[in-house]
Amino acid sequence: MNNRIKQLRDQSINAINSISPERALLMTEFYQSDEAQMVSTPVKRALSFKYIFANKKICINDNELIVGERGPAPKSCPTFPEICIHSLDDLTILSDREKVSFQVDEETRKVYEETIIPYWKGKTNRDKLIGNMTPEWLDAYGAGIFTEFQEQRAPGHTVLGKKMFQKGFLEVKDEIQKAIDQLDFFSDANAYEKQEELKAMAITCDGIILFANRHAEELERLAKIEKDATRKAELEQMAAVCRRVPAHAPETFHEALQHYWFIHLGVITELNPWDSFNPGRLDQHLQPFYVKEVVTEKLSKEDMYELLQAFWVKFNNHPAPPKMGVTAKESNTYTDFCLINIGGLKEDGSDAVNDMSYVLLDVIEEMRLLQPSSMVQVSKKSPDRFLKRTLKILKTGFGQPSIFNTDAVVQEMLRQGKSIEDARNGGCSGCVETGAFGTENYSLSGYFNLAKILEITLNNGYDSRTKKQIGLQTGAITDFSSYEDVFTAWQKQVNYFADIKIRGNNVIERLYANYLPVPFLSVLVADCISNGQDYNAGGARYNTSYVQGVGLGSLADMFSAIKYQVFDQKRISLEQLKCAMDQDFVNHDQLRSDLVYDTPKYGNDEAYADDEAIAIFETFYSAINGRPSSKGGVFRINMLPTTCHVYFGNVMGASADGRLAGKPLSEGISPFQGADTKGPTAVVKSASKIDHLRTGGTLLNQKFSPSFMDNEAGITQVMNLVRSYFRMDGHHIQFNVVSVDTLKAAQKSPENYKDLIVRVAGYSDYFNDLGEDLQNEIIQRNEHKDF
Repeated sequence: MNNRIKQLRDQSINAINSISPERALLMTEFYQSDEAQMVSTPVKRALSFKYIFANKKICINDNELIVGERGPAPKSCPTFPEICIHSLDDLTILSDREKVSFQVDEETRKVYEETIIPYWKGKTNRDKLIGNMTPEWLDAYGAGIFTEFQEQRAPGHTVLGKKMFQKGFLEVKDEIQKAIDQLDFFSDANAYEKQEELKAMAITCDGIILFANRHAEELERLAKIEKDATRKAELEQMAAVCRRVPAHAPETFHEALQHYWFIHLGVITELNPWDSFNPGRLDQHLQPFYVKEVVTEKLSKEDMYELLQAFWVKFNNHPAPPKMGVTAKESNTYTDFCLINIGGLKEDGSDAVNDMSYVLLDVIEEMRLLQPSSMVQVSKKSPDRFLKRTLKILKTGFGQPSIFNTDAVVQEMLRQGKSIEDARNGGCSGCVETGAFGTENYSLSGYFNLAKILEITLNNGYDSRTKKQIGLQTGAITDFSSYEDVFTAWQKQVNYFADIKIRGNNVIERLYANYLPVPFLSVLVADCISNGQDYNAGGARYNTSYVQGVGLGSLADMFSAIKYQVFDQKRISLEQLKCAMDQDFVNHDQLRSDLVYDTPKYGNDEAYADDEAIAIFETFYSAINGRPSSKGGVFRINMLPTTCHVYFGNVMGASADGRLAGKPLSEGISPFQGADTKGPTAVVKSASKIDHLRTGGTLLNQKFSPSFMDNEAGITQVMNLVRSYFRMDGHHIQFNVVSVDTLKAAQKSPENYKDLIVRVAGYSDYFNDLGEDLQNEIIQRNEHKDF
């Protein structure tokens, strides 16, 4: 990278994460205006969008080439009071917490205390959400049976498709007007609602063009006073770019990047879709511009790399909006989960790896920034060179890119009823979540604590932590005369809590549809315009709601222990095991040793424990999959935790696998930390036994010693491991290439390891920014040194 990019990168890394009241204040001003009281809800939301972009501060950073910030400065993060409101205590927690803090100045606190909190208290969507949940939902939520994403953020995970790299917003406005002209007020009972939604979409198009023109005006002003001739020319060129895009379709490489960036800012400003909005298959979108300009030498490769590197910095300038309430204490990442997809297949089924695929891998390696996150889609048609290039980046310990099985991802979407073209144009976002890019609303509803439900089962539906009867009374410990009795009781509890979760989410989806439509995001997603329907109300071509299962490896080991130690070997009674667990295994050292070291464990290619994982998966799948959602789609499952396996473990006592009270569960579909003792090939064989193709994503983490991948032979072996796992329909795999010794040294002397990056779950983060429990969980993952 050149000096300019080094400067921009350093500025981004060293910028102080802070909370900006700007958006919240502008939103409050607009909602209090007379205009806001006289229009429909979609139009109100569109006008608020335009009001923000007409009045927010324009930030042009020194020497940058791509412009636009969500806040008034890099890493100055807005809040979204219409979704949820931060209390003064939240602001104190966020500002004072030791890790992943957000600076809150006195002016911000004053604005919150005097203006934002008084207006929004009792009016937020979270207030409506909590007020509409049943006592059963509230009890299960409070006990840690499940979480709910949309109590603090809007439906997200939408990814931009190719359409918006080929159209400008003036053209989109023409498309919207045609849809309005075709409305039938004589036979369509919903014509008025469609008209209001389409009017709102058109207003947001004006809003984003206005925002770009304001940047052009500021760039022109700066150009007039700039003394350096080179920078003056750059500012004039950047102003010209902002005059053209996003009003018109981009024609140059620079325009394509700036065009997307304005769209990105529009989506993440309209509402907080934390997380995952991103350009999707960036190599496919940029390849035509590469051919048009770089191949013909209208744009030098050096200038192309510089533009891309400047583009990368923009993502890193935007931390995920901070949480509120209890999660303000627990949230421990700035990452917004924007996942760049590279590789995969073309619409015709041929290999999609192209020149830009390798260029983007170069940028990922060179920039070494946490955001944007990156992944490669590997199909059986992808060249080995592509996968090896990826592994050579991973061996540096960056934790990126993660690796996905395109062939499995396409099959997953075909199973869900998507066209082959839409499936091949799709991929994954966030951590590992499958979706059709530019055509689907696929949102995560929250995590589901499969292991906690076993704890509830063994207590006959009672939660000893909250001191409440939250589950069914499926029998006391003494009533279970066989292993099948235990498992059947657990299945009944899973179905019971799944009903509670899905009922709640169907209400939540309607709340967002009715009160917080997203007309700008709707413009970007296929069929919302032709349907005259909002993205949040089922307007997209496809609509999927995911529930994420957590704790598969831990729970498989728990069931394996109960089956093996209690019913097969008869070494201990279920009542005695339960008593030891209730005492956190104090004075039960030998029993705990037997549970940890002398019990079959998932992740070692042994049917005894792996069969339990299959049975758990099938139960969870049957409880959720295919059930209708209120936005016209269905609920489906995926298996990922982000960091929720730490929280879910924290709300549990000791468990039958020998895990102590409060300790993390296993993450994703990975084995419990340290339980995989037979090498990486055994792990992937165990993991492949569940049916990945019936999910919307599974997450598998592995950790390798750096010495293992320090030569070509080691890289080839890991490549073959990935290929083998993908032939068994594995969905995803990712690697930490770091030694336990390094991690322990970093935990002991963090000041010496400020740049140490690790793979956490579906994302990478600075090791120093992780909480101690999460650091220990990563340390305890088995470090594979050979096959």
